[in-house]
Amino acid sequence: MSQIAVDDSIDSSLASEAPSPMAVALVQLALACGGFGIGTGEFAIMGLLPNVANTFSVTTPQAGYVISAYALGVVIGAPGIAVLAARMTRRSLLLLLMGIFAAGNILSALAPTFQSFTVMRLITGLPHGAYFGVAAIVAASMVPVHKRARAVGRVMLGLTIATLLGTPLATFFGQSLDWRVAFTSVGVIGLVTVALIWYYVPRDQVADGASFLRELGAFKRPQVLLTLGIAAVGYGGMFAMFSYIAGTTTKVAMLPESMVALMMVLFGVGMNAGNVIGSWLADKSIMGTIGGSLVFNIAVLTLFSLTASSPIMLAVCVFLVGCGFAAGPALQTRLMDVAADAQTLAAASNHSAFNIANALGAWLGGLVIAWGYGFAATGYVGAVLSFLGLFVYFASLRLERSSRSA
Repeated sequence: MSQIAVDDSIDSSLASEAPSPMAVALVQLALACGGFGIGTGEFAIMGLLPNVANTFSVTTPQAGYVISAYALGVVIGAPGIAVLAARMTRRSLLLLLMGIFAAGNILSALAPTFQSFTVMRLITGLPHGAYFGVAAIVAASMVPVHKRARAVGRVMLGLTIATLLGTPLATFFGQSLDWRVAFTSVGVIGLVTVALIWYYVPRDQVADGASFLRELGAFKRPQVLLTLGIAAVGYGGMFAMFSYIAGTTTKVAMLPESMVALMMVLFGVGMNAGNVIGSWLADKSIMGTIGGSLVFNIAVLTLFSLTASSPIMLAVCVFLVGCGFAAGPALQTRLMDVAADAQTLAAASNHSAFNIANALGAWLGGLVIAWGYGFAATGYVGAVLSFLGLFVYFASLRLERSSRSA
């Protein structure tokens, strides 16, 4: 069933002739470049909040509202754009989305007031989820079915490399020169991506019968909702831990503040390793990769809470929690399988689900800290969320088995 769903969604212009390996690689590079820009822009602000606060004469917690504004843009933009743009070709939609992203970052750098800056961050977040969703569909449509997850993983590699390279560089130059330089640079990356997509992504056609009503039909499919539930709940644990890694590093492991940056690098290395390994595993077994990663997260997050006072174990656990991103390509590919003829909305909504996981994990982790259980307890919160995600996973498996038997 899954192969039929994917094959039916491939535009005739792409399916009529097999692209060369070089053409496929250039398309993946172009799409990954956009992911690199999005990841850099999303995470760099976290290290530049004090600078933004000083510019606009607000407190750092108030400046943090711009992070929430961006996340809100992702959550509402992914499904909204996917539905409204149902009659656009995927290439045209990718160009539009990256154009909005580039303009949003450049205008963020030019924002004269905190209010206008916040609005621009919300607008910049709108194309985030839809871009990754459409990019994943395009990348998967250009390779054999048994290599789809790896193609999706290469697109998402731009996002994971951003956590390791793009974000630290943008933060460094933003702090050394001006935070506006960081956002201008991200805008330039967006413009470069527009050019790459224009030159390398092949022209396609709108699928027969495409409409916003057909896209909305994705949310009528139980397996789509269950897969999004796995992402929204099960992977909140990663964010519950990582949102408070600075406090855990300095107040539990008693390391100097300078070591926080090292922990962030280790997390980024783990995300990249997880993305590569998880993509390969997902092409062997999508559901096996998702379920295995949830069990892996439960064990690692529990170990994190038990050993966070040890600097060495803290570093090991941070790396391993980052490896939990192995499920990212699997979840993206799973959504393309179960969405049938409404793939754009389903694939785009995956990133809305991960942003919900981000908000849920950070909120619950903060509650546990406020209740006096300490920073290390965020790992237990994460383990519980991963355990709940496992329940949703088994519900999805049961539904799939019952459908096959029927």
